[in-house]
Amino acid sequence: MKKYMRIQGREIAYKTGKPVGLFVLNWRKIRDGIYSDEDVGLYDETHKWFLEFLPEPPFYGDDNDNPRGVVTYFKTENYEAMREKSEILMGLLDKYKIPYDIVFTDYVGEIIYEDEYQAAVI
Repeated sequence: MKKYMRIQGREIAYKTGKPVGLFVLNWRKIRDGIYSDEDVGLYDETHKWFLEFLPEPPFYGDDNDNPRGVVTYFKTENYEAMREKSEILMGLLDKYKIPYDIVFTDYVGEIIYEDEYQAAVI
């Protein structure tokens, strides 16, 4: 088993120059008015769970600024705790036929933050 995984879209984030992650990909579709009100509520509820469950890396500011272009990966050894909620978000992408990829790797780059569930890299 690889040590890290990232669920990412095929759209590029302007701050990182990398594919957007699972949360931003869903958020963009909400912003663009693609999701139904019910699905926006499902995303909001699921995102709130992640905000409460996952430690917030220190490089995110009040405006979610990310000046170093950091991206995060889930640690596969502890992913099971987040699987159900991640699958809800992937299910929304599937429902609206929004392409995404699940990337597994042992080599993520320079780790600048790490906790039990995730690693942030540049």
